[in-house]
Amino acid sequence: MVTGTSERDPTTVGRPESLADLLGGRRGAVDASLPPVAFTVGWLLAGRSVTAGVVAALATGAVLAGWRLRRGDRPRSVLVGLLAVCVAALVVVRTGRAEDFFLVQLLANAASALAWTVSILVRWPLLGVVVGTALGQRGRWRRDPALLRAYGRGSWVWTATYVLRVAVFLPLYLGGQVLALTAARVGLSWPLVAAALAVSWAVVRRSLPAGHPGLRHPVTPDGAPPEQN
Repeated sequence: MVTGTSERDPTTVGRPESLADLLGGRRGAVDASLPPVAFTVGWLLAGRSVTAGVVAALATGAVLAGWRLRRGDRPRSVLVGLLAVCVAALVVVRTGRAEDFFLVQLLANAASALAWTVSILVRWPLLGVVVGTALGQRGRWRRDPALLRAYGRGSWVWTATYVLRVAVFLPLYLGGQVLALTAARVGLSWPLVAAALAVSWAVVRRSLPAGHPGLRHPVTPDGAPPEQN
């Protein structure tokens, strides 16, 4: 995870892989981009048949789900990913428009942008919620003003990623640009997530004052010693 201490300290070293998993990280982002690619390939090869595209997407989603389960991934996260593909497929079947396969993704990013923004404004930044939960702190990190401020700043980075996706996806969706939507879906998946992990980590670390013990040890305003995990 992100820390405010030395990266060589094994108890406080940043673990971007864990944070990536919790926030829809690189492997999840890559997996999530494959069904849309399969949909578009099937759609094109079958003469722009949405039925063929849906079959290709569902088959790809099912294979990915089975592979991830065999690798020991959490069943809930696997099923959520497969459900997203099924919902997108259902929307396309009902409307008959290929671009609607990307509608769920567009709406999900818009909702995420709103949720992250609200979380910052109400002083429950989602980055802090995620990292605090991963570290077993529950809401203790909120009692540390420095951590609360740092998580708020870091959360704006993630908010920006969702806003960027909406800004790119929306005009392409309205224009029915299926190929461009597919390219954007891939380009704004794991590369953007990796960038957000790196930037938000840097923002959080630089927001902590000198001498702060790090994310694992919230400092309370009354001067009580940092809590150990």
